[in-house]
Amino acid sequence: MALLDGLLRGHTANKVSTSLHRRGITIRHIAFTLAFSVALWTLYYNYLRRSATLFPQEEVIFWPPETPEIWAHRAAQVKNAFLHAYHGYERLAFPHDELRPISNGSINNFNGWGVTAVDSLDTMLLMGLEDEYKRALPIIQSANFSLPTNTRVPFFETVIRYLGGLLSAYALSKDNLMRDKADELASKLSPAFNTSSGFPLFSVDTYNGFGTKSHSGILAEIATCQMEYAYLGKITGKKEHVDRATTITNLFYKADLSLSGGMYPTRWDLDEGKSSDLHLSVGASADSAHEYTIKQFLMTGKTDRANLEMYLRFTSHVINNLLYLSPQRNLLYVTDSSTHGNSTATSHSFEHLSCFFPGLLALGVHTLPLDHLETVGINITELADDLLPKHLQGYEELAEFSLANLHLWAAEGIAQTCYLTYADQPSGLGPDTVAMRVGGKFGETRWMDAMRKWKKSGHLGSPPGVADRRPWVGNPNATTAREREIDAIGRDYGIRNMGYYLRPETVESFYILWRTTGDVKWRHRGWNVFQAIERVARTPSGYASVDRVNSATPILQDSMPSYFLAETLKYLYLLFLEDDIVPLEKWVFNTEAHPLPVFEWSQREKEEYGIV
Repeated sequence: MALLDGLLRGHTANKVSTSLHRRGITIRHIAFTLAFSVALWTLYYNYLRRSATLFPQEEVIFWPPETPEIWAHRAAQVKNAFLHAYHGYERLAFPHDELRPISNGSINNFNGWGVTAVDSLDTMLLMGLEDEYKRALPIIQSANFSLPTNTRVPFFETVIRYLGGLLSAYALSKDNLMRDKADELASKLSPAFNTSSGFPLFSVDTYNGFGTKSHSGILAEIATCQMEYAYLGKITGKKEHVDRATTITNLFYKADLSLSGGMYPTRWDLDEGKSSDLHLSVGASADSAHEYTIKQFLMTGKTDRANLEMYLRFTSHVINNLLYLSPQRNLLYVTDSSTHGNSTATSHSFEHLSCFFPGLLALGVHTLPLDHLETVGINITELADDLLPKHLQGYEELAEFSLANLHLWAAEGIAQTCYLTYADQPSGLGPDTVAMRVGGKFGETRWMDAMRKWKKSGHLGSPPGVADRRPWVGNPNATTAREREIDAIGRDYGIRNMGYYLRPETVESFYILWRTTGDVKWRHRGWNVFQAIERVARTPSGYASVDRVNSATPILQDSMPSYFLAETLKYLYLLFLEDDIVPLEKWVFNTEAHPLPVFEWSQREKEEYGIV
């Protein structure tokens, strides 16, 4: 029986072999097909399936273009919001610093010089509000920067709000009163620079004329005055103002940043002019210092190579080391790190303050030859020659991509995450700080690691973290705190600070992305944010900061910061306005959204001021 079974099997095999041979199919063809199948199976189970979160299925979201008339109407609504806020300030708080929009009182929290009025001057000019502007002039004319109470004038805030506001008002109006008062204020602040390094002190006693001594400084507070002092020097012809700006630039350009990957740490020794920690961030304590590298370069006619190199070094380090993707929604975010000895820890905290960064990247893509840096005499990998080998490797990996594309993709992805932190909340307003979900089964994914995998996949789909995402919708049946906590796992982040302080950074980036890419989605996202502000933050006299934005019943706080009128409403107005009245090629915004004009130093000025 076994012999018969063997004969039958052999006969069947011969028939199959003969049949396949007649069809032109050989053993070699069968072997190749089996091998190819095994290869596909292996690829799927060892790479593609495991990488599903890096290349998720994309959803097409349609953003209607809307008519120019609709956008003009929305710009008019923002102007009305400004008038509501400023008239409330005029009626109830002028000439004090800020309005308390719930109690209808006032507060002098920034020197008592009427910061809301000064901070709002250029917004009024851009909106064509001549009556409001004229009513503010008396407070400028009578301003006394040496009140008996001015024993601790904060240098950083005074420069960006008051000095920046006066300079921008001068640039837009050519009113010499603004220039002269800016010159007077800068002279009153000059004791801040009485340090052995040349970095400014935290505060100044303008009444008695000396700086408040300290030995340590925060990065943002010592490196956010170069734009203001350079432009002031240009319009007054005073070398001492220009020297303030060039001294700070030179200190940072010559600083040893080998241990920090070419990026400025957040704390500095004011005596020696050296960094004193290895905490790296684009958020609180650091943001505007990084911002002023490229902006100083652009404002001075793209001739300040030192600031250009510093911008490229800091952005390269951030892209290589501080950009991450959340595990489920693929949200791209920027975070901070701290190094102690041989150990570097990443916080995975994402701040609202960091939401200026995507706009800065988009500005760089728009204004710099990022894929042709040789035209300005720069080799991107050579900028890492003084760095540690691990940082040098990151520069070499960047060279495998189009630098312009990387910067734009990062800008779009981070800006979308900024928007989603708003859209995810019942209030429609974004929390000040969130903690992105990492660790455990999720692990952590650096963006550049995902980008290299995406490149190897043959650019399958959109770059990681860039494709449009819809807002998170929680489970309405989750009623207990534990149920809500479990439900929020799908959101990919927890909320550390539930407050929305009327901040501008997110809409600032929307405005720059709209102007540089022409993608209408940024206008729609800005409109959604403005509607939430109107719905939640408006009071009878102004607008209030908001707590518990993740609740259906948020709580209003008795505060209306001057930057809400100087920045938030200005950027929203410019975002919806059809005409480009502040072209990015001709104007550069300081960190308080005060536009300063692009200029070039004459040959005489270069020689007199020692500008290389």
